[in-house]
Amino acid sequence: MATINLSSLQASSPSLRFLSSYSPQNTLHASFYSPSSSSLSFPSVSLKLPNTLRFRPRSLIIGAAAKALSETELVPVPLTAEEFSTQLPSDSGVYAVYDKNDELQFIGISRNIAASVYSHLKSVPDQCSSVKVGVVDQPDKTALTEAWKSWMEEHIKATGKVPPGNESGNATWIRQPPKKKADLRLTPGRHVQLTVPLEELIDRLVKENKVVAFIKGSRSAPMCGFSQRVVGILENQGVDYESVDVLDEEYNSGLRETLKKYSNWPTFPQIFVNGELVGGCDILMSMHEKGELASLFKK
Repeated sequence: MATINLSSLQASSPSLRFLSSYSPQNTLHASFYSPSSSSLSFPSVSLKLPNTLRFRPRSLIIGAAAKALSETELVPVPLTAEEFSTQLPSDSGVYAVYDKNDELQFIGISRNIAASVYSHLKSVPDQCSSVKVGVVDQPDKTALTEAWKSWMEEHIKATGKVPPGNESGNATWIRQPPKKKADLRLTPGRHVQLTVPLEELIDRLVKENKVVAFIKGSRSAPMCGFSQRVVGILENQGVDYESVDVLDEEYNSGLRETLKKYSNWPTFPQIFVNGELVGGCDILMSMHEKGELASLFKK
């Protein structure tokens, strides 16, 4: 875990975009997931978050070369997952969480700001009342670190202390990411003779599991943007789903062509709910934008 000495923080001017006033109009959604290699660690924040909904509503974000923490608008924290998807950006950046008395409690960085703030709301609701947000352009690890350092330095200079949630030893705001479920394999291996037709195995799989996503690559490392978006949406919704890698020719040999015939759907990913094909990435994104997924997954 990387360690930053707070006493040696130096002023920096990261390129940031900051939340102005959010409106759900014309909001689109894209990828939520990021591989574990992009995880970031700080004194009191360890994040390995998906890059959901990587759409940036430019009309709602003010560009600035060096927007200060004190100059960034404080906005109320939304109360539901649906509101988060339209009222807070799901981009990478820095954020500062305040309690109901407008006291700063925690400064963090994230690969998905909305998802991080939502997780804080669920874990420490009494300390998560409002938030300031700065989206970082070209969010590599260095840019995110500099943005975090800039806000931390400003707060320490103004108050003489570190935010409570960032104090050494404070584990209130640290959330370890849940372990990823393993992707399912339909066969024991390429060279093992199947006693049941592959189409029947697919039929059993989708009917015995509530939600099944056939994707390119694994849920931990999707191999195409559409699969990445689907994984992000499902995880953002908190769905317990099974994933199957259609590119795995060792354990899912022949799956792609067989599944196309089974579902009568020519592309991937494919999402099944309660044994029925919902569709691919575009359909899932459209339902997500309309707030229809929660009711779908409750059926």
